[in-house]
Amino acid sequence: MTVLIEFPPGDPGTPPHRHSGPAFGYMLEGEMLFELEGEPERVIKAGQTFWEPGGDVIHYQDGNNRTDSRSRFLVTMMCAPGQPMLTLVDDEELAQRQHLRAPRPGT
Repeated sequence: MTVLIEFPPGDPGTPPHRHSGPAFGYMLEGEMLFELEGEPERVIKAGQTFWEPGGDVIHYQDGNNRTDSRSRFLVTMMCAPGQPMLTLVDDEELAQRQHLRAPRPGT
């Protein structure tokens, strides 16, 4: 599945989630604050790419890093047969896996 995602200025993006298979993306416009489980958060800027392995790895952040402009990215996701493309992660699981999250600025 390939989709175009657009977030207005300052939008926090999708809550913590995971994908059943790998995802590959290209930032078309603006900036995204991107964070995968076990990796430090980073900013992806227009013209840059990103990927995530899918499976059990939590995708914590994908929000618009800018408050003055929209962000747009194109992402291709490979779905495991018979499984949803995106599953939100509940607060209980986030708490159980907190030790796997990389330290973030200010925490």
